Amino acid sequence: MKRAFTLIELLVVIAIIGILTGLALPALRNARASANNATCINNLRQLGLGAQLYWSDFDHNPFSYKVGSTNNGDLYWFGWIERGAEGQRRFDAQQSLLYPYVRDGVRTCPQLNYALAEFKLKAKGASYGYGYNIHLSPTPAAPKIKMNTLARPESLALFADAAQVNIFQPPASPERPMLEEFYYISANEPTVHFRHAAGAVVNFCDGHVASQRPASDTLDRRLPHVKIGQLPRGSLLP
Repeated sequence: MKRAFTLIELLVVIAIIGILTGLALPALRNARASANNATCINNLRQLGLGAQLYWSDFDHNPFSYKVGSTNNGDLYWFGWIERGAEGQRRFDAQQSLLYPYVRDGVRTCPQLNYALAEFKLKAKGASYGYGYNIHLSPTPAAPKIKMNTLARPESLALFADAAQVNIFQPPASPERPMLEEFYYISANEPTVHFRHAAGAVVNFCDGHVASQRPASDTLDRRLPHVKIGQLPRGSLLP
């Protein structure tokens, strides 16, 4: 005669399974976060390499953040984005200045949570979720920069995890601030996304990649839990 489990034995087994599941879930979350961090590091390393190749082809001149306008849209360093309603615009990464050097090697940072209730899409297709140091973009008023003559390329950010808090484009509003991907980082406004365990992955002008913490008291208070802030000014100003 086969012996059946008693109710107490079943409850003990269920309790043990619950305990083991509780112990395993944090480890699984940590493993996923580590994998996402590794993917992001690889993405930024490839963007940095693409920038280095661009500089080599263009006499060490930095590229512009915005290139121009065409076909009812605007050309930026990261590609072409159509004008129109937020979340409905077309996006084409193949028109990026760096596309000839990076091609399809870069994907969106997996740690950027597009399923977040407060997330607002910019276009139909997401771009990288990485920002270019706007202070490197050539302007008529700024002295001309040569990337091979920077005094401290190892401490000057080139790209970083980026996003911003939007309160001015529907469905966002001052009463409903929303998170959106962004395309530049700046010393003057919170645009760096510290989404990797409260750190941001940063690619520097010498090519190395490292995690950075936000500068003191720079997190955007409109959505403090998403951790949008700024890098130290010295990491952004040439």
